[in-house]
Amino acid sequence: MSKTLTTSLILVTALLTGCASQSASEQSSGGPSQGDPYQGDPKDPFESVNRVVWDFNWEVLDQYALRPITIGYVSVMPQFARTGLVNAANNLEEPGNMFNNFFQGKIDEGLDSLARFVINSTVGLLGTIDVAGKIGIEQQRENFGEVLGSWGVETGPYLMVPGLGPNDPRSLGSRFVDNVYYPMAILDGTTNVIRFTVNILEGRAALIDQEPQLEQAIDDYAFVKNAYFQNLEYRVTDGKSGDSVIEEEELDDFSEFESMLDEIDTSDEPK
Repeated sequence: MSKTLTTSLILVTALLTGCASQSASEQSSGGPSQGDPYQGDPKDPFESVNRVVWDFNWEVLDQYALRPITIGYVSVMPQFARTGLVNAANNLEEPGNMFNNFFQGKIDEGLDSLARFVINSTVGLLGTIDVAGKIGIEQQRENFGEVLGSWGVETGPYLMVPGLGPNDPRSLGSRFVDNVYYPMAILDGTTNVIRFTVNILEGRAALIDQEPQLEQAIDDYAFVKNAYFQNLEYRVTDGKSGDSVIEEEELDDFSEFESMLDEIDTSDEPK
């Protein structure tokens, strides 16, 4: 059933991105609509709707719920407990990292992910202590969206999802596949809620120091969108894209922002 689900998701994602690419091509050849000022970016055909969702995510959901809860969490939770929870959440993703590396022909990186899972799940007390990292085996984070990207599957249109933030059909489809891997597929509801909550709160906590950068942007929506696609390209090409040079510091800043409403990206979380 897992193989069938994975295959179906790949086909659906490819179909969505293919349709989106065709739509973007048609828009590009026909020029932007005179009636809608937001139809200028081929990657963002739903910009008028996306901007409304962005305003809700940032000005309502974050300001009145996520940010206050995060500040309370950071204030009352001891650092050692936060680090242990983050390490445990990251450890659950290691089998997925292993397969996603293998699918891209990255054998050494996949073996590193396997070694990290075995070591941290045992000696590291169910992943709460990053023993593997202390002995030099670094995390090789890869999601299935990066696998699809390396296979030539396009992202499709930009989507601002309520509560999840910046997204695209390829990335949304990859989330389901990443959750099929062991042990993610067998986690009970309580464990999943804890993992999701920890990732969200730690991601938002990392963003607090970066808020001025976003607030100073002339168009915060466009800033986030452009950084999002640059970040995707950088990750798929492992930083070797020839189309644009992306500063490492800028990527770190956006990675922190993206993780505010994205449970997957926790690369800048405390170890």
